[in-house]
Amino acid sequence: MTDLETLAKDRGIKYFLISYTDLFGTQRSKLVPAAAINAMAKAGAGFAGFATWLDMTPADSDMFVIPDPDSLIQLPWKPEVGWFAGNPWMNGKEVAHAPRNVLRRVISAAAKHGYEMRCGVECEFFLIAPDGSNISDAADKQAKPCYDQGSLMRRYEVISEICDGMLALGWKPYQNDHEDANGQFEMNWEYDTALVTADRHSFFKYMAKSIAEKHGLRATFMPKPFLELTGNGCHAHVSLWQDGRNLFDDPSGELGVSALGYQFLGGLLHSAEALAALFNPTVNSYKRINAPPTLSGASWAPGSVTWSGNNRTHMIRIPEPGRFELRLADGAANPYLLQAGILAAGLDGIDNKRDPGQRLDINMYTHGHTVTSARMLPLNLLDALRRLEGSDVLVKRLGGLVPSYLKLKREEWNAYARHLSPWERETTLDV
Repeated sequence: MTDLETLAKDRGIKYFLISYTDLFGTQRSKLVPAAAINAMAKAGAGFAGFATWLDMTPADSDMFVIPDPDSLIQLPWKPEVGWFAGNPWMNGKEVAHAPRNVLRRVISAAAKHGYEMRCGVECEFFLIAPDGSNISDAADKQAKPCYDQGSLMRRYEVISEICDGMLALGWKPYQNDHEDANGQFEMNWEYDTALVTADRHSFFKYMAKSIAEKHGLRATFMPKPFLELTGNGCHAHVSLWQDGRNLFDDPSGELGVSALGYQFLGGLLHSAEALAALFNPTVNSYKRINAPPTLSGASWAPGSVTWSGNNRTHMIRIPEPGRFELRLADGAANPYLLQAGILAAGLDGIDNKRDPGQRLDINMYTHGHTVTSARMLPLNLLDALRRLEGSDVLVKRLGGLVPSYLKLKREEWNAYARHLSPWERETTLDV
C-alpha cells in the first residue's frame, strides 16, 4: 500500500479531502490531517450515507469511503490540500449504487472483452453574480457572443487561473473560449480513460467553482440558468481502444468510423431516451433539450434521436474519423454516470450489433419536422425516468444503480410537482 503520509511530507500536503460523489452529482468529503491518512487509506473515512443523496436509511451501518491513491490531486489554488476520489463500502461490500463503483464495474465488464473506452468532455459553465441573479459581466451583451475576445479577456484572471491549475496537474488543457451565451465559458483538456476523465470532470467542477468564488464570482453548471440564453451542455467525445489501437478508426468506413464504432453508436441511439434520465438529470435539464432558439439564434442542444457527420444540430455527430461526439448530456450530469451510461449502452450496441440507421445531414433545427421517423427525446424528467425504468439494457448493465436512482429522482420530481409557480397563478386564477 502506498505510504500516503510520507508522500504528504514530500509534497507539502497538510490535509486530504477524501471525496465521493452521490447520486445527484454532489461531492461529499471528509477533511483528514496528513498524520491520519494511512489509517484512512486502509479503513476508509466514515460517513452516514443517508445524510447524502444515496439510497440508504438512518438505520444503515456506517459507510466507509476508501481513497483511490491513483486519483490524488493537489489543489492548485491551495497546494497544502490533496483530494482523493473514493469508493464507498458498507458492511464489507462496495455500495452497489454509488456512482464511482458503478462506473468501475462497467469498465471491468468492458475489460473482459479487451475494450477500454477513452473520452473527453467539454464542460460549459456560466460565471454569474454571487446571488445567481444574472451574469457577472454587464458588458457581455452581444447577440452572438460566442468566442468574443473582449468578454473572454475581462474574465482572464478566472479562466487563466483554472487553466494554470490544469496545466500544473498535467491534464494537457489546450483551449478556453467564451461560449454561445453571454457569461458562458468552456474549457477543454485532453481525453483519457473513462475513470480518469470522470475523476477529472468531477474535480474540474469543484475547481471552477472554488476559483470563481476566490474572485468574487460564482460558477454554475446548471443546464438552463437563463431562459433566453443557450444552456450548459457537457458534450462527450468517445472512442474505444484495444491494445493501444483505436477500434473506431477505419479509413475505409463511412466518415472514417469502423463497423464496431457504428454498433457502439447504435447502442447509444437505442437507449437514448433512457440515458436522458442520467445525462439530463434535473427538472431544469428539459428546458435545455427540445428548447426554442435563444438570443444567439440556436439552442445547440438536441431534440431528437439522430446522428450525423460534422453537424451540431444532431444528438450525435462525427466530426472526424475515429470518434464521435455525444451532445445529449448537460452540465448537471453526474461525471461517473455519464461515463458509465455511455459505456453500458455502447457495449450493448456491440453485443447486439445494433444498426444506427441512416445518417441525416439536414439542419434539424429548421427541417427536423420533415423526419417523421426520428424519435423525440423526453420532454421532462418524469418521462425520462419512465424510459429508464423500462430499459432492459440499462437496468441489467448498471446493476443496483437504477432502482436507487429512480427512487430518489422520483422524490425530486414529486417535490417539484408540489411547487406552485407564479406562472400557474397568473394563467389559471381566472379560469
